[in-house]
Amino acid sequence: MHEPTPPGGGSAAAAAAVSAAVPVLLAGQDRVELRDPVFISDLHLCAQRPATAQAFFTLCARLPAGAELVILGDLFEYWAGDDTLAASQSEDDALARAVVQALHDCTARGTAVYVMRGNRDVLLGAQFLAESGARLLADPCIARIGSTPTLLAHGDAYCTLDTAYQAFRVQARDPRFQTGFLQQPLAERRALIGQARGQSEATKQQLDMQIMDVTPEAIAQALADAGVRAMIHGHTHRPACHREDDGTTRWVLPDWELEGPARRGGGLRLLAGQLQAFAL
Repeated sequence: MHEPTPPGGGSAAAAAAVSAAVPVLLAGQDRVELRDPVFISDLHLCAQRPATAQAFFTLCARLPAGAELVILGDLFEYWAGDDTLAASQSEDDALARAVVQALHDCTARGTAVYVMRGNRDVLLGAQFLAESGARLLADPCIARIGSTPTLLAHGDAYCTLDTAYQAFRVQARDPRFQTGFLQQPLAERRALIGQARGQSEATKQQLDMQIMDVTPEAIAQALADAGVRAMIHGHTHRPACHREDDGTTRWVLPDWELEGPARRGGGLRLLAGQLQAFAL
């Protein structure tokens, strides 16, 4: 999603209030211990995908106390700001509240919820976290899964051949950009995001698939920097388990799409001490 820089505006008081809650300034956990994790990503939840949303609600309801739901980005198709939770402008507003309630129900019964921001929901902020009970993960984050330290990431940072996207990624995580964007009325933010999504889809049609995938060099560097030999990420919508000759392992999570005949979705769970993929 390549978003244009929004115009400035808003009062000084509004600017100060927004600046105090700039999502990027919220520090996520960069290390976490996981005993019974379920990893998912790229659900792209929205009102236009009710079957996909229902699958998410079903998964949340079935997770037992003591388990950990780990969402590695793009839970939502887009997130224009936490004031979505108080809005009543669209069916997506109602869905957002239902998703937050499902996560809250998980945490209330003892299922820990961890959320990492993706490229579609980079504006998830303090209100979302407070109302859902979710804990924010840094991107990347090192998780100890059993006895194995593993790098968790959304994955978009490693698509280094897509230089236009990487420039947008830097911009979207700039505190000044987020402050200016969140000063706009919610309806205007949604319009800007809609325009950006349209531009992004048009751009994707012209790019080689390899450009939009992670690069081996970026993955190798990330693993070396973290000092680990395993990684789990999403973003690329190319689910697989890559076991390399150097002994490193990289799991890629699937995206979710349950509306048509080509159903897809699922994630990873820890069974008998081993990560195993599951399908919906």
